[in-house]
Amino acid sequence: MTPQTPALPIESFISGTKDVPFFDVRTPAEFEKGHIPGAENLPLFTNEERAVIGTLYKQQGRDVAFKEGLKFVGPKLHQFVETAEKTGSQEIGLYCWRGGMRSGSMAWLLQSAGFKVQLLEGGYKSYRGLIKSVFEPLKIILVSGNTGSGKTELLHALRDEGAQVLDLEGLAHHKGSAFGAIGETPQPATEQFQNDVIAKVLSFDLSKPVFVEDESITIGKVVLPDELFAAMGASPWIELQVPKPDRVKRLVLSYGDADPEVLAEGISRVKKKLGGIEAREALVALAKGDLDEVASILLVYYDRMYQKGIKRKNPERLGPVSVDDGDMKKAAKMIIETHLKPEKMV
Repeated sequence: MTPQTPALPIESFISGTKDVPFFDVRTPAEFEKGHIPGAENLPLFTNEERAVIGTLYKQQGRDVAFKEGLKFVGPKLHQFVETAEKTGSQEIGLYCWRGGMRSGSMAWLLQSAGFKVQLLEGGYKSYRGLIKSVFEPLKIILVSGNTGSGKTELLHALRDEGAQVLDLEGLAHHKGSAFGAIGETPQPATEQFQNDVIAKVLSFDLSKPVFVEDESITIGKVVLPDELFAAMGASPWIELQVPKPDRVKRLVLSYGDADPEVLAEGISRVKKKLGGIEAREALVALAKGDLDEVASILLVYYDRMYQKGIKRKNPERLGPVSVDDGDMKKAAKMIIETHLKPEKMV
C-alpha cells in the first residue's frame, strides 16, 4: 500500500495542484464540514461505513477493522478509477485527514491504474495548521465606516483598481448585520469559511497591502480565525464617511425588496439593543411601507454601536475618505494614490 511518490508538504502540494485535479478521500460528512478549496470528494468510505470501521477498531482492534474496510472498498475500486479518469488528467492529487492509510490506499490504486499521484504530507490537518501562521505577514488596511456607507462596494472598487482585497462577507455569504442573510446563499460551515479565507490569503502578494472590511469576529453564523481577527484589530484603518441620507438610500436599495416578515424578524433580533419604543416605531413604519423611515431608525442603533467600536480601534487612523456623490471608483483611486506606495502596486 506504500505510494511510490513521496508525500509533499502543504506549500508544495498547493502549488503543485493549481492545474491538477485533486481529491479529498475522507467521508462526505468530513468533506462538508471543511475541505481544501478546489478539492472534489472521492470518499473511500461512506459516513456509515466509516462509523462501523471506527467502532470495530476500538472494540476489536486494527486487523478486524482493516478486513472490514476491505469488504467495503473492494466493490468500489473500479468506480474510483473511473472517477479519476473522468478528470481527463493523468496526474491526480490526494489527501485524507492525516495523510495515512486512506489516501495511501487510494494512491496505490490510482498509481496501479497508471496515474501519477501527488500526496499531501500530513493530510488535511496540515492545511488547517496554516491558520496559525498564514495571517501573520499580512499588511492589512481596514476599511471602516458606519452601516450603509458602502464599504463592500468600496472594496470591490479597490479590487477593480488593482488592489488586493479580502472580502470576508463575500466568503461568508452574509452582510454582517441582523439583516445580513437577506439575498445571500446559505453560509458555509465555519471550518470551510476559514479554509476559503486561508486559500484567498495564500494567493496574495505579501509585499502589497490587503484591504479588509472591518468586521466583528462573527459574520452571521461563521467565525473568523482568531489570528486574523487579532491582526485586523492591530491594523491601521481608513474611515469611509457618507452622509446619512445616502446611507439610508443604500440600505433601502439593498434590502427593500425583501419579504416584510423577514425584515420584521431582523428588527426583532435587535429589539433589545435598539430599544422597545424604537423597535415598535420601526415595525409601524415597515407596516406602512416607509422603508426610508425604517432604515433611519435602525441607523440610530447601528451608528451608536459603531461609535463604541471606534474607541477600541488601533489609534493608527489613516484618515477619512468622504464620499458624497456615491462614486466609489473615485474613492478607490484616491485611497490608492494617498495610502499605497506606487512601487507596491506594480
